[in-house]
Amino acid sequence: MTKKEQIILDFMKDPKYIPMKAKEIATILGVQKKDRDSFKKVLDNLEKEFKIGKNRKNRYRIIDEDFEQGIFRRNQRGFGFVKLENRDDEIYISKENTNNALNGDRVIIEILEEKNKIKNAEGKIKRIVKHEKDTVVGTFQNNKTFGFVVPDDRSFGTDIFISKSNFGKARNNHKVLVQITKYPQKGKKAEGKIIEVLGEPNQAGIDMLSLIKEHNLPSVFPEPVVEEAKRCGNKIDKKDIPNRVDLRDDIIFTIDGEDAKDLDDAVKVSKLENGNYKLDVHIADVSYYVKDGSILDKEALIRGTSIYILGRVIPMLPRELSNGICSLNAGEDRFTLSCTMEIDKNGRVISSEVYKAIINVTERMNYKDVQKILDKSDKRLLKKYEKYLKEFELMKELAEILKEKRMNQGYLNLEIPESKIDLDINGKVTNIEKYETSFSNEIIEQFMLTANESIAEKFYWLQAPFIYRVHEEPDIEKVKELNKFLFNFKMKVKITNDKVYPKEFSKLLEEVKGKSEEKVISNLVLRTLKVARYEAKNLGHFGIASNYYCHFTSPIRRYPDLFIHRVISKYLESNYNIDDKWIEDYEQKAEYCAKQSSEREKIATKVERESEDLKKAEYMEGKIGQEYEGIISSVTQFGVFVELPNTVEGLIRFENLGNEYFIYDENRKILVGERTKQTYSIGDKIKIRVISANKAFRQIDFEKC
Repeated sequence: MTKKEQIILDFMKDPKYIPMKAKEIATILGVQKKDRDSFKKVLDNLEKEFKIGKNRKNRYRIIDEDFEQGIFRRNQRGFGFVKLENRDDEIYISKENTNNALNGDRVIIEILEEKNKIKNAEGKIKRIVKHEKDTVVGTFQNNKTFGFVVPDDRSFGTDIFISKSNFGKARNNHKVLVQITKYPQKGKKAEGKIIEVLGEPNQAGIDMLSLIKEHNLPSVFPEPVVEEAKRCGNKIDKKDIPNRVDLRDDIIFTIDGEDAKDLDDAVKVSKLENGNYKLDVHIADVSYYVKDGSILDKEALIRGTSIYILGRVIPMLPRELSNGICSLNAGEDRFTLSCTMEIDKNGRVISSEVYKAIINVTERMNYKDVQKILDKSDKRLLKKYEKYLKEFELMKELAEILKEKRMNQGYLNLEIPESKIDLDINGKVTNIEKYETSFSNEIIEQFMLTANESIAEKFYWLQAPFIYRVHEEPDIEKVKELNKFLFNFKMKVKITNDKVYPKEFSKLLEEVKGKSEEKVISNLVLRTLKVARYEAKNLGHFGIASNYYCHFTSPIRRYPDLFIHRVISKYLESNYNIDDKWIEDYEQKAEYCAKQSSEREKIATKVERESEDLKKAEYMEGKIGQEYEGIISSVTQFGVFVELPNTVEGLIRFENLGNEYFIYDENRKILVGERTKQTYSIGDKIKIRVISANKAFRQIDFEKC
């Protein structure tokens, strides 16, 4: 809310205020005549947001505070929930009270009934402030004289009517992008025109292209952005070398996945004479090339993050930078922003220093090879990297110390397995399995966490304008809900004076480690926790059990990292003597960039998850009739979700559970058979048969064997 809006609202909230016309309000508030037009726009905006309204005599009044604003998430069955900006719980909206709102719309609602022990708060949508989408991806159905587009998003809320003149070149069952020309109202469907034909649903790559178009992702860089990236060249500017610490003779490694192309972090570990460890973390100095306010910078902020969908990457920066001059490729001179930390035998950072450097990576390593070296399981690799074996052992030694320290602090070691989805050259799924990680992944994880904490703490105490990675304490009511379920396993998360500490969750996760219920409880803990986000204020990180945390280590693929690199560079170049005006400007930028980055991260996470769901359904289309053993991952009012060992999840509806009626016990999160008293609860093993899979709906159905 702007300052002007707040002044007007405070004025109208005064008990002595009586409804007035715009001119009268402007006069009392001392608005000059030349500013009356802009003042009227502020009033119009407040009215549009349902914060003020006009009576029959065009006099403004404050609207009852029962009206609130939020985002509507619609269920396929028509009802939905609104997430408000100022409260944790969601407001239930019945189908009758949606007022034609579509999935993702920003809406004004009236609270009809507050939350109680039995049900959620309930509301009614009064006005749609802004439709989330003006274009939709779907399947075109041609009825000769007219047509419809059925959206891929099954929760969208309406099919879209297409008149014959708006068919374009679309054919029946083609995937298309449709522009909405009229939103639904008074029982009528939305109307639109086809603006792009994507292709046939089974054509190679159309599924991922549809996702890109559905979420309006900027998949192609504008030509001026690419040209600016090319001007950065592929060699460092030697004139800047004297301004940096020259570490080109150091033994430095990058350790990434085998197929990684944008290498933005490199490490070195050594032992000091006093027995402490010296950890060097070198990060690509992207801010040296991507200047504040440049075309490259503006495009990077729009994107916010790189998005990794199956078979392709939508990068934050053009490949000329991400795979070129910014990538820490072995054998190439590269500029870095580096952090050196002295760490004692207990994992405590004794001191840290951040500085500009130039490095030349000695070897480009991958996780699998490093693990084989540590395990001494591959003679060829041991021979090839013989002269570096001590370096890798030292890395392992320090990483183990750092991890143990974190676990003692209450670090939440949530081992939620990721999916490894293999595709052929046409983008079809050939195999799905759990992505296996090893301690070599942990080495880099621990080193990056330590660098991120050190940088965040240093610049917090400098009171620098900054972007932090924050993760607030979970809502106590949600923890109590979790405890109701944990009661079945004779476990609980201890709550002390309406407060919960990371250590309590950490104890729980350690207690279930290796047990059959580990996966399920880890998932429930994840759902109980709040979602991490970016903030200009330091609010700590609950999941890492850290008071100071930021994202410093991936400026090639995350905008917050790039932003704080600029801040750090400014402090270094100014010898920590910073102008107040610059600080003020960057504090405002930090707030905007943190919010934008959080929003873009949500979209990236959603797209990445949907791409996996889509491919999992595609894979299971070829497994109809096959039987598997899985674990019940969720119990609902309409059935149970079962996760297979390969991470694929499907639904067993009530009618496919057996020949009886099941009662849902919400408190215990179990199903109970009315006749046999057979129970199904989270964590139970169950044998299933695949009965259907639908790639278009991203849906998989099982039945109990």
